[in-house]
Amino acid sequence: MKFAVLDFETTGMSSDKDEIIQTGLAVIDDAGTVCSTYASFVRPSKPIPAEVARLTGISDSDVAEAPETEDMIAELVPFLQDAVLVAHNANFDAQFLQAALERSGYLPFGGRMLDTVELARLVFPTQPSFSLSSLTQAFGIAHDRPHQADSDALATAELFMFCLNKLRQLPLFTLQRLGALFSPDNSDLGWLIAHVSAWRDTQPFIPEEGLHHFRQFAMNVGDWGEDNSNRQDDSNGVPDSLKEMDFEQYLAAVQGNLKALFPSYEAREGQDIMFKEVFDALQADSHLLVEAGTGTGKSLGYLLPSLYYGLKEEKKVVVSTHTIQLQEQLRERDLPLLQQALPMPFRASVFKGRSNYLCLRKFENRQHVPEHAFGREESIVRGGMTVWLGETTRGESEELNVGGRNKEEWDAVASDTASCLNRACPWFKRCFYHRARQEAGKADLVITNHALLFTDLRAEHRLLPAYDRLVIDEAHHLEEVASQHLGQKTGHATLMLPLLRVWKDTKTGLLPQLISAASAMGSTHATAWAEKLEELAPKLTEIREAWERWMDASFGMLASNAAADETGNMTYRLKPDQLPPQWEALTVDGNNVIQLLSDFIRPMEKIVVDMREEADELSLQGLLTDMGGVLKDLSNTRADTQSFVTLGRPEYVYWIEGHSQYRGRSVWIYGVPSDVSELLKEGVFDKKASVVMTSATLTIDKSFGYVTEQLGLIEADKAGKLKTAMLPSPFKYREQALVLIPRDFPGIKGRDGEAAFVAALTSSLEEMARTAGGRMLVLFTSHRMLKTVYGPLKEKLEPAGIQVLGQGLDGGSRSRLTQQFIKQPASVLLGTSSFWEGIDLPGDALTCLAIVRLPFQPPNHPVAEAKAEKLQAENKNPFMKLSLPQAVIRFKQGFGRLVRTATDRGIVLLYDTRVIDTYYGKHFLYSLPGPKMEHLPTAAMAGRAREWLFPDHDERKEGT
Repeated sequence: MKFAVLDFETTGMSSDKDEIIQTGLAVIDDAGTVCSTYASFVRPSKPIPAEVARLTGISDSDVAEAPETEDMIAELVPFLQDAVLVAHNANFDAQFLQAALERSGYLPFGGRMLDTVELARLVFPTQPSFSLSSLTQAFGIAHDRPHQADSDALATAELFMFCLNKLRQLPLFTLQRLGALFSPDNSDLGWLIAHVSAWRDTQPFIPEEGLHHFRQFAMNVGDWGEDNSNRQDDSNGVPDSLKEMDFEQYLAAVQGNLKALFPSYEAREGQDIMFKEVFDALQADSHLLVEAGTGTGKSLGYLLPSLYYGLKEEKKVVVSTHTIQLQEQLRERDLPLLQQALPMPFRASVFKGRSNYLCLRKFENRQHVPEHAFGREESIVRGGMTVWLGETTRGESEELNVGGRNKEEWDAVASDTASCLNRACPWFKRCFYHRARQEAGKADLVITNHALLFTDLRAEHRLLPAYDRLVIDEAHHLEEVASQHLGQKTGHATLMLPLLRVWKDTKTGLLPQLISAASAMGSTHATAWAEKLEELAPKLTEIREAWERWMDASFGMLASNAAADETGNMTYRLKPDQLPPQWEALTVDGNNVIQLLSDFIRPMEKIVVDMREEADELSLQGLLTDMGGVLKDLSNTRADTQSFVTLGRPEYVYWIEGHSQYRGRSVWIYGVPSDVSELLKEGVFDKKASVVMTSATLTIDKSFGYVTEQLGLIEADKAGKLKTAMLPSPFKYREQALVLIPRDFPGIKGRDGEAAFVAALTSSLEEMARTAGGRMLVLFTSHRMLKTVYGPLKEKLEPAGIQVLGQGLDGGSRSRLTQQFIKQPASVLLGTSSFWEGIDLPGDALTCLAIVRLPFQPPNHPVAEAKAEKLQAENKNPFMKLSLPQAVIRFKQGFGRLVRTATDRGIVLLYDTRVIDTYYGKHFLYSLPGPKMEHLPTAAMAGRAREWLFPDHDERKEGT
């Protein structure tokens, strides 16, 4: 069999309007080796666009003497005879191939086509990206000239063989499962899987060492058992190595081991202080706020004392991070290091929210859906999960690439409380969630996240194992996450997704499956149940239509009362004493939804209970449990809708959001507590013996006053139960960072203020980017302004070979844009909200950080507005007590992007002159960790930047 691996470079994305400028082909023979290649530039009829030239490195001069499309096709066609066509993103290359064949008078290509993106997604489902460059890098495949067709074709050929070999080595059960997902008659990928299965039948048996087989699945884990004991029950208490060792001796031993593992390791003053402060707080049953800037090593700063205290006192310590990514960082980087460095063994577990774990019973049930019931995309995701099952030990969504369009597939098989059969489930002893929960029960240290912390609080502490010592990392997010998770949020999809699970069409969904199961039951009530279920089916359409009406009416009320912002988003707060004229009609529509849901939920719940009493088969028990879970979701949505239409909780702020473009489908309805300080005080600080909170940004003007108030710690402070510590930075900010403020920069106010500001900003950014050679991050507070600057700046910097990347304009996620920025040093990256924190650009990746405006949050956000009203009622100044502190913390986060290591050096450009012109500006500058600051005329900035960034260059120049 022959595979022809094809790649085209083209002038654009459309095969109708754009043209091929380079062709690369590699032919793979029966032995799996590249036996022949073909490569040629192709002459287009118009110039190559600058973007394409920059991406591919192909210029007009390269193609000036090249053959035309017809000549290239004449040379290419013989290679394609009797071949299976292979390409990366095959649809793109196939469209250009068919268009070129047609223009050149050939019949279309009628052979099989395989896409290496689909194949890689199937057999390597845990890869973070499926771009050709990412995959070749991950698998060590030579790929010297990405975006050149000959190099891409050879790399794709190697990638294809790599994927094919993985497919051939899969466990037999996995291969059989894939065969059932893809029909060889309807899909070329199905044909390949059938071909590999037939080949496997001719091979000697491949031993599947280390794999466990259960219910015809190949898995990488066996039973975790049913032992739910804690460490105290199955160990001998305090490890011997720790019994005679005090904290100072322990630290000396660990630091000695770290030095042996990493000769460059050095003790840091700030980290040493943190070790002691955290240990003292845990031991003295006090709370601690500790500000630890970048480079302090705060993860080790709290992990080392927590482990010593927990093991010595036989007490569990829980660490909570802001995001799952930070949990993963601790798991992958810090914990393995500590396993090597600590003088005693310890158990640590990472425990996430339940929906992050695969439910094996649901997954098995999904495999039984007939093949025609789902499309190609769903088959690839499901097939990828089947392959992953033979590799994962944790069953966590974080391991899989299940973002975006695949999320719905994950949600259908995610673990959840309501549909769990617990010990009655055949998968119980292999369940990933129960495994993680049991590990958390046995662990000395449990790493969770803020979201689960508050979900546990709402669930009356039934999720996390019992603990009274808590460490909160990234604590500046605590109030915001508490507010989100202790409130309610309901959107269009909140109801539509459970309804789809109940009834997608006449063949798929829980209700059709239940009708068919009831009809097949031998029970005397079976016919009555089946009939009742049939009667309930039309109610789903009524609910769906009523929900759409309510969402559309909600959008109508929103659009009538709120103006859209620069991105088309609208927000409107509902105040009980100032309700809009549409409110009464909206309440009627909302109550209609509530009534229809009740009319469906009540009889369904009764049938589920009755059927469960007579259901013998496990599959039917599972089906009823799943239906029970969905009914619970529907009940929650009903309760949240009820709370909203009655504005039922006086302590909540209720508001509605939507987007002008997507109307009813974009609507989100919120109800959150306006002030969580009391909830945090009662639910966390009064309940726990010691809570340690750390972040790089907790102080304003070197004071912890703001965060103490917001988190409900005032009483703890008065009672002497709260300690605070600001750690010295390991960085020499005065030598490493220079803040430049152009004192004559135009303001933004006035009739033409914004236009003048944007023009001056674009011009200055161009000059500074040329001076620094790119390597520049520009932080905006407004996406509209980012868009306004993006086009002109791109145009100005193109001749200098500096690329401009814009968040929301160049496609891709934050991490993808960051990777592009790191890969291409001559770049300027324009970012808004999510770029102010959490991105790491160490070393030469970033030398110039521009802050366009001080990051004040819009004062009209419903929660901010409600807080401001409360402060005003108490005769306090909302600007000084709320807006300013929040902006200062965000500003410090933004500044923290520049200096990430002891050798980083760079410049911060601050284009908002309010920092020097207003009475409050000093709060921003005093909160910075001591960089050199200068104000100077805009015209002098580039020269000063050049002096600072390239001092050696200037000295050499003066010496000549």
